[in-house]
Amino acid sequence: MRRRLRSIAVPVHRHALPQIVLDALLVALAHLLSYQLRFDDGVPDRYAALLDRSLTITVAGTVLVFWAFGLYRHWWRYASQREFVRVPQAVFVATLVMVGGIAVLDPAYVTTSQGLQGLSPPTSVIVLFFLLTLMFTLSARFVVRLFFERPLGARPRRDARSVLIVGAGEGGRLVLREIVRNPDLGLRPVGFVDDNPSKRGTNIGGVRVHGTTNRLGRILDDIEPDEVMIAIPSASGAVRAKVVSACRDRGVAVRTLPTVFELLRTGGQMVRQVRAVRVEDVLGRDPVRMEVERVGAYLGGHCVMVTGAGGSIGSELSRQIARVAPSRLVLVDHAEDNLFAIERELVQDRHVRHVLAVIGDCKEEERMREVFAEHRPDFVFHAAAYKHVAMMEANPVEAVRNNAIATRVMTRVAGDAGVRAFVLVSTDKAVAPATVMGASKALAEWQVEAADHRYVDTIFASVRFGNVLGSSGSVVPIFRRQIAAGGPVTVTDPAMTRFFMTIPEAVQLIVQAGSLARGGETFVLEMGEPVNIQELAEQMIRLSGLEPGRDIAIEIIGARAGEKLQEDLFNAYETPASTEAPRIQRADRLCLDPDFVEDTFDQIGLLVLEGDAARLAATVAELATVRIPLTAADTLAGAANGHLAPVPPTVPAPTGSG
Repeated sequence: MRRRLRSIAVPVHRHALPQIVLDALLVALAHLLSYQLRFDDGVPDRYAALLDRSLTITVAGTVLVFWAFGLYRHWWRYASQREFVRVPQAVFVATLVMVGGIAVLDPAYVTTSQGLQGLSPPTSVIVLFFLLTLMFTLSARFVVRLFFERPLGARPRRDARSVLIVGAGEGGRLVLREIVRNPDLGLRPVGFVDDNPSKRGTNIGGVRVHGTTNRLGRILDDIEPDEVMIAIPSASGAVRAKVVSACRDRGVAVRTLPTVFELLRTGGQMVRQVRAVRVEDVLGRDPVRMEVERVGAYLGGHCVMVTGAGGSIGSELSRQIARVAPSRLVLVDHAEDNLFAIERELVQDRHVRHVLAVIGDCKEEERMREVFAEHRPDFVFHAAAYKHVAMMEANPVEAVRNNAIATRVMTRVAGDAGVRAFVLVSTDKAVAPATVMGASKALAEWQVEAADHRYVDTIFASVRFGNVLGSSGSVVPIFRRQIAAGGPVTVTDPAMTRFFMTIPEAVQLIVQAGSLARGGETFVLEMGEPVNIQELAEQMIRLSGLEPGRDIAIEIIGARAGEKLQEDLFNAYETPASTEAPRIQRADRLCLDPDFVEDTFDQIGLLVLEGDAARLAATVAELATVRIPLTAADTLAGAANGHLAPVPPTVPAPTGSG
């Protein structure tokens, strides 16, 4: 606070003394020249006395006005357009201060026929002083900025690669400025491409805008750059795909600026963060962009718990929650290495305070009650789960134990502890599930909905989304490893499609769900059109500079047991409904009877203890398709709307002692 008050009281950069001295000299020169230029035959004696006596007032007054206008807050090399606008305003006020100061503080007097009268500068001298001071001060700032933007001797290296910049907006200008300032980057700008037709033929920083991306192929043929740089952080997937396709056809390397999210998260020089185009850049849909500080502001100052904090979703969730300054961030995971990695990153690399790492298994109710009693979390994000479909199909007991039974444990403990909100991380595989993993997540959604009716002081909600790019087990890193190994790239079926989103998108949806939830909802991201997996594989091969079928083979291996060709985001008995947040929907459906859910979980828990994998898998798969209305009134309302609730199957009684 003391530093902030000091900076407000004295808006002067700590290295501004040379700038103040130079401004003072320029003002004194303008003051002298204004009299010399006004009087061709020499300054008359009476005005010579005025010139000498008013010099101090003029220089001091002008510097004080410049100080008040904030012209010494930073180096002139960083002078912005806003500052160039403030300079004329400051010079105008300084001119008025000069005239008023001379009249009030130290006027010169002359003897006339009417007696002794004050002498003020002639109007022409005042005008000349204004024009000269404006010219000198603006020129000084412009020359300094020009010198540092284009330093003497800063010529591109002979081996510099020619680069065509896509985007002549602010991002492109920043890229151009960095390239010019830093010859060591080894880049030489040869032109811009921009989709604004009015910019065609114009010059930006001495670099020509050659046309729009619709003419990119012809421009590439004419200029033949060594590489293309996409300098539009907010560019849509369609634009990036168009640029990549044109460059790939001509063997031109293409790179891109990071997204706005990546820039905010990493900081640093923009050009040095330029990276290769990734598959998520060209998915063909605009990513969901949210402001974590705004949508997650409700978490600030509260204790927040993240389970599965060492996983790909949980770790990114922890990073983004840390940005909204919770009073404590409790990271829970049973994997020591993963938990250590995220805690070390947050505490040592990002300097986040009040991070607590807790080793614990969400399936162990006694341990979880100890953790909740010790840390008293206000908000819980339950991201701990097994998600590898094929592996869970081979281990159905553990899938149900970790995904469904553990969720029941967590909702009970959270409800008993009086947590404000509990958010479950779910998946589109919970919709009409065809695998044990999907069925276990569907049951987890059941439990969250039932818990919302049972614990009135806690808000429970679920968040459902499709495949997450870059997460462990995602098809993208699998394809990437296969391409690096020389192939083949394995695709289950040419007709298979999936919904995709990035990890930051998924995490921001989870965070915002906590503020949107009123109780019992399932939130779904509008994910656009599903992506064909074979086309995705071909695109990744081409992004690697190779050609599918020629350099890298694509092998069709067939769908695995229970694997669907297309995933859905909503069940047949659910209706998509809009929310107050753009591109986030809610799955409206009839409510479940919480007593039925409790009885079902009791019986499933016995089957888990018994360890009969085959019967458990069959039972869970059947149960996951059932909807039981909460009341008779809900039943009538559902029937009137065509939503008839099916009759629940009979859960087979376990055999043996378990």
